Amino acid sequence: MESIKQVFQVDRNEIAYLRVIFESYDGMAVVRTLDPRKALIEIQVAPGCLNMVHELVEDLIKREEIKLILQL
Repeated sequence: MESIKQVFQVDRNEIAYLRVIFESYDGMAVVRTLDPRKALIEIQVAPGCLNMVHELVEDLIKREEIKLILQL
């Protein structure tokens, strides 16, 4: 199985925070910045972790009011 890549537009000021949050779940996902001006990040999700990542994204949006907009 390969990792799944998802691209999100976020608030530029949140990029470093989001990287720390996602990567603190050891082996679940890796975050990289695709375009710092547009504040686009790519989350590379480890096999079998997609549901956990979606739950974390939903939690970040609801509880911390962080803007995470999935780019199709």
